[in-house]
Amino acid sequence: MNYSYKGKILISTPDASGDIFSRSVVLIIDHNENGAFGLILNKKNQNMSSRLLSIFGFPVELYEGGPVENDKVFFILKGEKITEQYSEINDEFYITEDIDSVVSSIVEGSVTINDIKVFSGYSGWSPLQLESEIQRKMWTIVDVYNLDYTLPNDQNLWKKIMQNLGGEFLLWANAPEDVSLN
Repeated sequence: MNYSYKGKILISTPDASGDIFSRSVVLIIDHNENGAFGLILNKKNQNMSSRLLSIFGFPVELYEGGPVENDKVFFILKGEKITEQYSEINDEFYITEDIDSVVSSIVEGSVTINDIKVFSGYSGWSPLQLESEIQRKMWTIVDVYNLDYTLPNDQNLWKKIMQNLGGEFLLWANAPEDVSLN
């Protein structure tokens, strides 16, 4: 493997499949010769978010990180490290699965819910699978700077990034979700 997409954003090419990756914005957390690991930033799970509100008593938005291991929970946090069990995304953000430290930090007030994004599951690729999907133009790689990974995002994030790419991407940005209706 000559190149890593770690830290890059993948923008899905619109298609009629309607699966979880349709109009997805994926942050690649890790990418090496063993494959790739990422989280979908813009697929909020409204049903689970409502359940978490009833459990915690305050709003917690849960995002579908991807179709793999939906019983696993991942947290992207902004700012100071609250656990020793983390992987750095960049100077400002990191990821952890340490739910105890996250919940304790919220209760203690050392972290606010606005500095955290919660994910169920992840997006994973076997060795060379991501490279193959990129060659088949299923994904567009984007260097996005100054994107706050903890902000609540929805389909507008995908559209905004597509519009910023310009050119042919403007057509996709303005196409209906079911492109067969176009």
